Amino acid sequence: MDEYISRNEHEEFRRRMESENKRLEDENKRQNRRIELLENNSKQLSALATSMEKLALSMESMAKEQEAQGERLEALEGRDGEKWRMVASHIITAITGAVICYIFAQIGM
Repeated sequence: MDEYISRNEHEEFRRRMESENKRLEDENKRQNRRIELLENNSKQLSALATSMEKLALSMESMAKEQEAQGERLEALEGRDGEKWRMVASHIITAITGAVICYIFAQIGM
């Protein structure tokens, strides 16, 4: 035979069920919030990784450009030094030639 529960028992059961549902809803809200925060963190990390990759490429490009500029600077500095050495060589040759001419003039040649 079916047994019926009293009104008080039914009300107690309903309160407990509502309480359990409320607890589950609160837990779901907390978990949804945590998932949302994790998703945001994941997006931020992804954006950071992309930015770091772009930065690394930019730094690599800058290093190559600096190296090329260094080579050009060395070539320019070497060219100026070479010109000064050539000028000094011509001056020394002219002085030597003048001294030799003077010596030959003194000898009577």
